Amino acid sequence: MMTKRITASKIIFGLLLLFLSVVACFPFVYMFLISLRQTTALDMNFKLSEMSFLNYHRIFKDYSFFTFFKNSLVVSSCACFFNCIIASMAAYGFSKKKFPGKNALFFLYLATLMIPGQVTIISVFMIMNKLHLLNTYPSMILPIINAFGVFLIKQFMDMFPDELLDAASIDGSGEVRKFVSIVLPLIKPALLTLVIFTFITSWNDFIWPLVVVTDRSMQTLTLALSILKGNYITNYGLVMAGSTLTFLPPFILFILFQKQFIEGIALSGIKA
Repeated sequence: MMTKRITASKIIFGLLLLFLSVVACFPFVYMFLISLRQTTALDMNFKLSEMSFLNYHRIFKDYSFFTFFKNSLVVSSCACFFNCIIASMAAYGFSKKKFPGKNALFFLYLATLMIPGQVTIISVFMIMNKLHLLNTYPSMILPIINAFGVFLIKQFMDMFPDELLDAASIDGSGEVRKFVSIVLPLIKPALLTLVIFTFITSWNDFIWPLVVVTDRSMQTLTLALSILKGNYITNYGLVMAGSTLTFLPPFILFILFQKQFIEGIALSGIKA
């Protein structure tokens, strides 16, 4: 009897998970199917004879999506690189070095996370304008670097004993060698987690590129999607094709590194 109950409960639980999976995947499947049609309405009238990849061809031929894709890729890749380098170095100092006011400075640094980006958008824009960085990659990359990466990696670094670094110092290793040879390999899961967070944030960012970019050749994919919508009639197939192309890179990145991502999130919450 117990075996039957356990089996029944597992079946019900499995069906529930299957139902939730279908519900979660349906919007993405619907988006892709619509992208294969020439339609001005969002409906469920799918005919195989009406489906084609014409919208994808038009996006690259008529709307220069290769340029927008390149811009998004450059911004997201550079943001990941600089955020990981700066965050890991700052976290190393906060976690493994002793200096006056370290804790106060760290909590002050974390306090910046409580300030919404919308509050500082005008002041940051004025700074970028004074530095003559508008319509450039640095103007879109620099604001993405924040205290979250430092907090994430510091929590991970706190797990490792200081004796590892002390032993390296006894062997004559300098700070740069200890950081590159010991610290970076140990925090690889946290770095991959930060890469995914940063990539998705920068790839999907719309408000900040909209503020600092006026040159169409510097627009990212999220901005480019707005030009696919017509003033009076909208080809939703074209819009969904652009949305599908915009959705795929972060999705593929997460699929490839989901194991390391989950590991980094889990271990970063453990306090040594």
